[in-house]
Amino acid sequence: MKHEPRSAAPKSARAERGVTLLEMLVAVTLLSLLSGGILIALHTGLNSMSKVKTRLMDNRRLAGAQRIVEQQVAAFVPVVTDCLPDGDRPPARIPFFQGEPQSMRFVSAYSLKEGWRGLPQILEFQVIPGEPGGGLRLVVNEHPYAGASSAGIYCSGMRPDETTGAPVPVFRPIEIGPQSFVLADRLAYCRFSFLERGRTPAEDRWTPQWILPRWPAAVRIEMAPVESDAVRLRPVTATIPLHVTAEPGRTYAP
Repeated sequence: MKHEPRSAAPKSARAERGVTLLEMLVAVTLLSLLSGGILIALHTGLNSMSKVKTRLMDNRRLAGAQRIVEQQVAAFVPVVTDCLPDGDRPPARIPFFQGEPQSMRFVSAYSLKEGWRGLPQILEFQVIPGEPGGGLRLVVNEHPYAGASSAGIYCSGMRPDETTGAPVPVFRPIEIGPQSFVLADRLAYCRFSFLERGRTPAEDRWTPQWILPRWPAAVRIEMAPVESDAVRLRPVTATIPLHVTAEPGRTYAP
């Protein structure tokens, strides 16, 4: 019996193969894992960039605020004014400067808004509590200086000092409000001290309360943050000299 040979299948039909369901699932799973990894990497990168930006802005803000404080104190203007007590008591002539452990008040040629080009300002520095659990905060107020009489209204009278018995001015409390500018925040401590020149450098001393009838030779501002972070700038102690050679109440020849 003669057998007819079978016709061979075309080569194109043998070369084409379909994709199984299992292969499709594996491909989709790998693509999902790859997409998830890319999203996680992008999210981590964006978070890191945001943290770096925040720290950079905080460091710039701290450095700028500390520079502002130093410039404000360095631009100290010696002013002699009349302390205007309540009642009918006569005014007392005083050098205008309030120096306490957590308060300062004086006239400066440096303005927050206009820098060195602005008009003189009466500055009020005050250390106040910050947010709950956030330590202390250093703020400053600015009031336009319009002559010696505009400074005298901040003195409410004279009283004898408890130690020396000498009359010292009593200043009105510093009021904190929406106009107060925050210079430093989240501080563990912030305190002021003032340099009293002696006859020799060995007799110089720092005092936390200024009661002498003249201006101090320098101001020291000590600050430290609540939290210590190695990658953030820390507020440092600043010692700023006051370049004043005149004595209050003394007339100098022109």
